[in-house]
Amino acid sequence: FGSMPRDGGNLIFTDLEAKEFLRMEPAAVKWFRPYTGAQEFLNGDMRWCLWLPGVPPSELHNLPKTLSRIDAVRKFRLESKAATTRKFAETPTLFCQIAQPETDYLLIPRVSSERRKYIPIGYMDQNVIANDQVLTITGATLFHFGVLCSEMHNAWMRYTCGRLKSDFRYSKDIVYNNFPWPDKLTEKQREAVEAGAQAVLDTRAQFPHSLLADLYDPLTMPPALVKAHQTLDRAVDACYRKAAFANDAQRVEFLFERYQQLTSLLLVENKPARRRAKN
Repeated sequence: FGSMPRDGGNLIFTDLEAKEFLRMEPAAVKWFRPYTGAQEFLNGDMRWCLWLPGVPPSELHNLPKTLSRIDAVRKFRLESKAATTRKFAETPTLFCQIAQPETDYLLIPRVSSERRKYIPIGYMDQNVIANDQVLTITGATLFHFGVLCSEMHNAWMRYTCGRLKSDFRYSKDIVYNNFPWPDKLTEKQREAVEAGAQAVLDTRAQFPHSLLADLYDPLTMPPALVKAHQTLDRAVDACYRKAAFANDAQRVEFLFERYQQLTSLLLVENKPARRRAKN
């Protein structure tokens, strides 16, 4: 699970800026990558960045516009009051911190509207560069996607997450790392969650021109997507217990009981052995 705080400075472009830049320097196109945060992911606002790890110096030498951008980044960092930022002026072709997944990944927006029943999450191509407004999970299977999309996980998130004004602020340390995942699954239970997860993805795909923000707005969420999520919710709930949950309060109560069980086991494992008294 990762987050990518970055300082790309003048290496980041709007869609119009990128088109204008490439009109003047078309040879730079091989170094452009899509760039996304929560805003872009949810609302479809396209941004781009110059992604230059491993770029040969000989190629940069023949890209004067790109060199000008790199020099602007170097000067900006040198003028910073922070010593760590000034140090990064030595590598102006790179973002300050790089934790970009080397494989496709699952993206979770850090901030999501409190009006949504589910935080919209989705799979992203490894070539899409993620910024510090999202969290990423590498190696996430359909099962992981399904559980994270479920009402069970979203109920936990609403109870444990921070807030930005009134919106949900998802965190890896509090929300994700403390979430009690289902265990002792049967193959049938796992397959049901995977089928439900795939149905959510397939239903989204029926609306290729709709933004995720609209697909998950409670007023505009398509009935087919509501139904797909409800089916997934039942499959995930069944991984925790046979009896159905009546509401989110029951889900959260159950999850905290499970959390206490899991953490009590850790306390027992870490408890030092008593030394016996000698006669």
